[in-house]
Amino acid sequence: MTKALASDNYAGVLPEILEAIGQANQAHSKSYGNDDLTAQAKATFEAHFGENLEIAFVFNGTGANVLGISCVTQSFNAVLCADIAHLFVDESTAPETFANCKLIPLPTNAEGKLEVATIENAIIRKGDPHFAQIKVLSISQPTEYGTVYSLEELTAIGKLLKAHDIVFHIDGARIFNAVASLGCSLRAMTKDVGVDIMSVGGTKIGLLFGEAVVFFQREHAQYLRYKHKQSMQLASKTRFIAVQFEALLQQKLWHKSATHANRMAQKLYHELRTLPAVQITKPVQANAVFAILPTAWHEKLQAVLPFYVWNERTQEVRLMCSFDTTEAEIEAFVAVARGF
Repeated sequence: MTKALASDNYAGVLPEILEAIGQANQAHSKSYGNDDLTAQAKATFEAHFGENLEIAFVFNGTGANVLGISCVTQSFNAVLCADIAHLFVDESTAPETFANCKLIPLPTNAEGKLEVATIENAIIRKGDPHFAQIKVLSISQPTEYGTVYSLEELTAIGKLLKAHDIVFHIDGARIFNAVASLGCSLRAMTKDVGVDIMSVGGTKIGLLFGEAVVFFQREHAQYLRYKHKQSMQLASKTRFIAVQFEALLQQKLWHKSATHANRMAQKLYHELRTLPAVQITKPVQANAVFAILPTAWHEKLQAVLPFYVWNERTQEVRLMCSFDTTEAEIEAFVAVARGF
């Protein structure tokens, strides 16, 4: 396999990231995040996301979500999330096992978003010992359908949660694509709209490995140093994760990579929508295109650029563009479709 539209996880590593890792490999350094490179990366996070943050670098996205949520929940708590959320659908039982609390899935609208009214209606039975006490709301930005919450939508959610003393968590596995889509700053989409904890995706945007957990309120990170170790996400050579994020943020590689992936998705969308047999099922706002393609097309198209069948019942597919997707690859894929 050379390239694919199945997932941006399939893509390789940005050359600048490999170079940053190589530079960090030139000398010995303190372990477990007590090194200068990690300290510098944390300072760079604050320059982009806001001051007075607590940051933990972790191995993977599931670990990031579990760590963030577990720092603010106890065993009698519950986490509200979308019924299509990665947290609920694709992380097995890791959240329940390690955060040791209940996930309560909520229905989304046609764009895969949680609406304020839906969230508000789910905030019930506070103080009732017979009901799991709601402590966190988690959303994915972008959503699992590649749609993007606007700043106004995020602000409205943030205000609602603050009024009910509920922690606002974002699964930001593709947060950079969302920010590039809206053309705002990283801080504007996070700290400024009331986000409390966020998983910041690195792998999907071109890192070799590693994600970050950002706590915008230090009070929520009271147990972070212990939970970081307990969750098996504390890397002895943390600097090799940290320097990747340093390069991603300092060199604005995130913007270059996310903008390109989003642009390729737009190109794919505009090409496919001209085909009468293709039904685009969701708005294309980040780096994903969801569509229903005739099943007779699948085999030949899969041979060009493999993709996922997202919904086996409806045959809806997900076509995910990456930082290294090219226009020529999109054109080759669509050319096969035009041949039917």
